[in-house]
Amino acid sequence: MKPATISELKKALAPLPREELLDACVRLARFKVDNKELLTYLLLKSDDEDAYVDDVCAEISEQLPAARTVHKKTLRKIVRTMDKCIRYSGNKETELQIRIHFCRQIVERKIYFGRCRVSANMYLAQIKKIEKALEKVHPDLQFDFREQMIGLDEYV
Repeated sequence: MKPATISELKKALAPLPREELLDACVRLARFKVDNKELLTYLLLKSDDEDAYVDDVCAEISEQLPAARTVHKKTLRKIVRTMDKCIRYSGNKETELQIRIHFCRQIVERKIYFGRCRVSANMYLAQIKKIEKALEKVHPDLQFDFREQMIGLDEYV
């Protein structure tokens, strides 16, 4: 089955009564965890973006090991989770706060990449994504976020 386009879905959802729309959302949430997580964000957490950022940052801090070394699979898992949470929000400020927190945690815990270029490249990719997202926020915020980034780009 070929899925419909977003505009077709939007037109089909517009005339639906409230009950049918509610049933469709609940059925959608049952099928995949990602759908359930997105609905959770949209319905419960989108009104308090700061608390959402704090929750995601706490989750990142929990997932990063206390040891000085980290396996590349662990980093990949953290980056995947982080990207998913950023995609749910769609807010550039949220993206910057989460990515900077991730990089700051790596620096503060003095995680050593050793000869694993994959892990080092994942870290550098986050720095590049931060730089790219910085261009899209207000100049005053750019200054604040650049202050938070001091020392991150020279870590590897």
